[in-house]
Amino acid sequence: MKKFIIFLLKPLSFLPAILMMCLIYTFSAQTGEVSGELSYRISYQIAETKNELLNTNKSYDELAWEAESLHYYVRKGAHMTEYFLLAIAISFPLYVYRIRGIWLMLLAGIICVGFAGFDEYHQSFVAARTASPKDVGIDSLGALIGILLVQAFCWSTLHSPDGRRKKRKRKRR
Repeated sequence: MKKFIIFLLKPLSFLPAILMMCLIYTFSAQTGEVSGELSYRISYQIAETKNELLNTNKSYDELAWEAESLHYYVRKGAHMTEYFLLAIAISFPLYVYRIRGIWLMLLAGIICVGFAGFDEYHQSFVAARTASPKDVGIDSLGALIGILLVQAFCWSTLHSPDGRRKKRKRKRR
């Protein structure tokens, strides 16, 4: 019975990846104006928080200028973060399905980079948005970091220092 339940629940491990893809797609469907405004508000909040923490007493215009200078980095950081999270959400279920090592990196990488390309293509149909190969590269870098983090985490928690795999002790009845 336990194996049957695991068999039924295993496919649900991909649910976070599917939800992350939906979130990315939703952000990409925003018009350039809406997307730009959202990332500008985040940039302004960062500038305002920095101003309060450092007690620099900047004016609204100075904060707006600083927010504008942060805007590009906030947008690209958001791209990397989205694909970092997507890679993690894809890599863990693949690991559960016993896909490990280079095969996990290749499969998760292909899925993430493929989705990044699809996402950029989708963006080319949205008002005031364009497709950018540079963004696919930034997305791919975020995905690579996420994949490597999952690999390192799984390897460090599931392998013993002397190179032998940890064995689970079975309860005797």
